[in-house]
Amino acid sequence: MTLADTSHNVSHNDFGQPVGAALPDWQPARRPDRIPLQGRWVRLEPLSAERHADSLHAAFMAPGQGKHDAPEARWTYSGGMPFADAEQYRAWLKARSESDDPLFYAIVTAAGERALGLASYLNVVPEHGSIEVGHIHFSPALRRTPAATEAMLLMMRHAFELGYRRYEWKCNAFNAASRRAAGRLGFQFEGIFRQHRVENGRNRDTAWFSLLDSEWPAVETRLERWLAWENFDAAGRQLSSLSALMQEGR
Repeated sequence: MTLADTSHNVSHNDFGQPVGAALPDWQPARRPDRIPLQGRWVRLEPLSAERHADSLHAAFMAPGQGKHDAPEARWTYSGGMPFADAEQYRAWLKARSESDDPLFYAIVTAAGERALGLASYLNVVPEHGSIEVGHIHFSPALRRTPAATEAMLLMMRHAFELGYRRYEWKCNAFNAASRRAAGRLGFQFEGIFRQHRVENGRNRDTAWFSLLDSEWPAVETRLERWLAWENFDAAGRQLSSLSALMQEGR
């Protein structure tokens, strides 16, 4: 990163040295609470093994299309599937539901009231106004639907309403689908952390993305435009792509 890359945030101290812009009114953000987030297509509910384990396990174990979409393959970039059967899945989900960071939500569809996905806030640092979205697992029934996009919108909006100034997305650098999703949702690519982690005995390079509070209003408007009823025809097909909308003004 060069000084030119940070020129929008530069100031100078009494010695003439470049420093970050002053934030005289800064107040730490608030930690996310265990409250539901309601949308039109989905509701995000604080994760509960009792309420969500059966429907989530069935959704994640649904057969896919080809070997690259087998249930086990969907966990390749998340460190590997953490369960072998419904009983192990319930135990794994119970442990996740008791965590505060990551703080997990079940993604429940408005139609059918079924839990079809997971997502969480993590690496929550209120004093610096930084929070990450991760542990995102969309079942085949949820992927590439308006409901999936709305789930991400609800989490973004809630984070910025809590006072966060930086919203992060990180993924395995080989996870092309996740990297495309980050760009589609309005995140800015920041680079690759080389040899960032070791997962299942393999090297992991990590791609980093971020969305800032100053960028959020425009991104929110474009997400809402894409999700509007008038952007879909009678068969439910989009008329304008979200990727195209995000390119406006860039």
